[in-house]
Amino acid sequence: MIQNFRTYELAKKFYTDCQGLALRDPIKNQFDRAVLSIVLNLAEGVAKPTAKDRRKFYSISLGSLREVQAILDLTGNTQVLQASDALAASLYRLIQNPGGS
Repeated sequence: MIQNFRTYELAKKFYTDCQGLALRDPIKNQFDRAVLSIVLNLAEGVAKPTAKDRRKFYSISLGSLREVQAILDLTGNTQVLQASDALAASLYRLIQNPGGS
């Protein structure tokens, strides 16, 4: 499907790493939707024809990551929170240069 897209690969790994977290409703539902949104918005963004369109979806992905990071902070999941920094940096760079991957 998507090849040679480092940020997408980081997002998939982060998604997988988050699957085992023990969270309670209603925060679990919000967390699950936000962590999935990171990956899906990257996938949708890479298919857009213009840099402006790609940047929009990459920005949504970063917003979803920030939401996930807030939940991780609130629930004390510091190890996963620290692991999210590499993905956040990659998303930030991607927004600055939406032609790259």
